[in-house]
Amino acid sequence: MERNEIIQTLKEEIVERLDLFVELEEIDDDDQLFGYDEEGHGLGLDSIDVLEIIVILRQKFGLEVKAEEDREVFRSINTLSEYIETNME
Repeated sequence: MERNEIIQTLKEEIVERLDLFVELEEIDDDDQLFGYDEEGHGLGLDSIDVLEIIVILRQKFGLEVKAEEDREVFRSINTLSEYIETNME
């Protein structure tokens, strides 16, 4: 799976499963997933949402990851897609 396809799938799944009221085009690949940055950018997800992202990683990409393993993986769409690209079989 190519990086752009991974990013698109992540955005679609996160918006759909977490019932976010945001257009995919509005999500910058480097926006914080959890909370907001100093400029107010980010998705504002919380600790419960990370569990759903873990399910997405398992179901869509066949990856097992624990939330406490590496918090940096969950920083943005880009960091998640990099993790997926690196660890996908």
